[in-house]
Amino acid sequence: MSGGKEQLLRVNDMVVRFRVKRGFFGRQSYDVMAVNGVSFELNRGETLGIVGESGAGKSTIGRALLKLIELDSGTILLEGEDVGAMRGRILDFRRDLQAIFQDPYSSLNPSMIVGDIIAEPMKIHFDWTDKQRKARATELMSQVSLSPDQMQRYPSECSGGQRQRIAIATALALDPKIIICDEAVSALDVSTQSQVINLLGDLQSSMKIALLFIAHDLAVVRHISDRIGVLYLGQLMEIGPAERICEAPQHPYTRMLLAAAPVTDPVEQKKRKAIRQAMPAVELPDPTSIPTGCPFSTRCPDVMEHCHTVKPEPSEVPGGGLVRCHLYNS
Repeated sequence: MSGGKEQLLRVNDMVVRFRVKRGFFGRQSYDVMAVNGVSFELNRGETLGIVGESGAGKSTIGRALLKLIELDSGTILLEGEDVGAMRGRILDFRRDLQAIFQDPYSSLNPSMIVGDIIAEPMKIHFDWTDKQRKARATELMSQVSLSPDQMQRYPSECSGGQRQRIAIATALALDPKIIICDEAVSALDVSTQSQVINLLGDLQSSMKIALLFIAHDLAVVRHISDRIGVLYLGQLMEIGPAERICEAPQHPYTRMLLAAAPVTDPVEQKKRKAIRQAMPAVELPDPTSIPTGCPFSTRCPDVMEHCHTVKPEPSEVPGGGLVRCHLYNS
């Protein structure tokens, strides 16, 4: 998939904190830095994958972009316009950014038939007749490879893959510029995952929609993404072209994620096993107490003394992209 060059979305130094309470009666409270100074851009017609372990802050980025949660600091620019200043144009923004979530059943109204679910966003944003909405819903059903007779079904009468296609059709109903896919295929079986990913790729190419594809599985992300950003404890450790990230990863954490993915090639299996064995047997740090310096320093096999105290600056990488690691700027 070829990424466009016209910048559509720009995120500058996004910071999101959550206040959590612990102890008896919640007397103790802590700040959790869910997203810590993340910056990236998304071009028109491009797919940017965001990958990382659970708790990395991937979904928080998605929810912040959708304005479901507020930023503590930083800016989001859509076509050069500050989203935070869109007071009178919030409906336009909502139309431009749509989302597909992990569990399609929970995001679909169980009391509505499929045709009405897909047509519902059009009632809010477009001054169309019932006939126009039905015609558009029928067209969208065809685009996501669902038959028109399924419009009369309820979500409970559809399979998981069909429900995700309904969610995709609903997201497309407003002709958005960006679709945020938050673990959109992780609840599906492998064969259905492949079908949905291929469908998203085809729709993205034909409609020039930009996708932000959030997932924990790097093997899944590489097949749909033009570029990939690797997130760890709320910080972007590496970002660059998908092929370069997967074939020549620079950050030790990126190599760890790749080593965790299953492969059939015996030689590659041996290489990945060696990488896994070199990693210290240390669990993910408590998000209320993120290490100073490099956040990956407690788990890194290449750790140096100053990694524990000095936060690495981004460095350019041969083949494109940036990496935050003292191996490259020490």
